[in-house]
Parts: sequence; structure tokens; C-alpha cells
Amino acid sequence: MTRVIGPDDEIEPGWTEAVSLPEVSALARAGHTVVVTLPEDETEAIAAAAAYAWAGARVFRTSHDVRQALDMTEALLGLRPPALTRRGLA
Repeated sequence: MTRVIGPDDEIEPGWTEAVSLPEVSALARAGHTVVVTLPEDETEAIAAAAAYAWAGARVFRTSHDVRQALDMTEALLGLRPPALTRRGLA
């Protein structure tokens, strides 16, 4: 489950902050709860949130609404069911 916190919120003692995708991947594989600070630009923040979530980050510090991108990424990773499923019948 991912958490989104405000840009000025403190990180909890058990969290580890990362600044790059390889660092996020390595820390997540080691079992750490990884927190990342997303860019100020909203479009960049949404894209970065999806990429960091895919790499294993679970806490995101941002002032933008990135929840939809995080939910989509969790669904693609199989961590949660999709919000909406459709069966394509021709």
C-alpha cells in the first residue's frame, strides 16, 4: 500500500529516502520502506510517481494529486485489484 504525504511532512524513523530509480530498487529489494520526494511540476510528478512505484517506493512526498497514477501502478503490479474491469467482446 502506498502513502502520499505533504511536502513539509517529516518522514518516519523506519523509512529510507531515495533520489534515483536504481537506489529505490535496491532499497526496496533490501526490504526498506522507501520515501521519494516528487518534482514540483504536476506532469513530472505523476510520471515520476508511477516510475518510482514500479521500482518499489511506497511513500511519496508531494503537493500534487498522484493517487490515480499510484493506484494504476499497484493494479499493474498485482498489489491491488483494478478499479474497473471490462471484458472486451467483439
